[in-house]
Amino acid sequence: MTLLDTFFNLGVLGDAFPALLRGLVNTFLLGIAGIGFGIPCGLVIGLLRLYGPKPLRYATVFYIDIFRATPMLVVLMLIYFALPFIGIRLSSWTCAILAFTIVMAAYMAEVFRSGIESIPKGQFEAAAALGLSFIVTLRKVVLPQAVRIVIPPTTNNCVSMFKDTSLASTVALAELMKEGLDAQALYANPTPLIGAALIYIAFLWPMVRLVNLLEKKFSKEKKR
Repeated sequence: MTLLDTFFNLGVLGDAFPALLRGLVNTFLLGIAGIGFGIPCGLVIGLLRLYGPKPLRYATVFYIDIFRATPMLVVLMLIYFALPFIGIRLSSWTCAILAFTIVMAAYMAEVFRSGIESIPKGQFEAAAALGLSFIVTLRKVVLPQAVRIVIPPTTNNCVSMFKDTSLASTVALAELMKEGLDAQALYANPTPLIGAALIYIAFLWPMVRLVNLLEKKFSKEKKR
């Protein structure tokens, strides 16, 4: 067989394409859920990391360090296979979303922390001089500026999250990579995996370019 017949077989790709599209829908939903829950949770954890009571700050540092250092696959496997031993049984969807949220929140907590700490302390002092409470200062002065700073790394984390959804196949979720692997086995041809990779690229490339554009935009604003 030729290279084209083996890796770029259009007939096999056409037959597998509906399954790949089903997997793409699941990948999109998993990624959106992980990002949608992970970012707000990360903001709360980041604020507790900076301004919570000392025991809580230590706990959040431990959480952030552990889940940034633990592979996503390990978190998925522990939630899916270990929790039933203590009587907690969750669906594959719930396990995957929970794992993605936990890890995304750890990364986003550190992103928000660095963004908030980059705001000059003089702005806190100016807000206090105007009689603004700490909560109002955070909400109206600090966070709007910090959000602009954290947009590029947040977009980067979102790209990584969508790629990590491929690990959901380990908990029997038929996302894009799982559909590609199943189609590869069905047709005895790796073309569906190449198709899945091309779909990932087409889906995530705009986000990758967006990161670069945002970084350039904000770097120009800082120079002004």
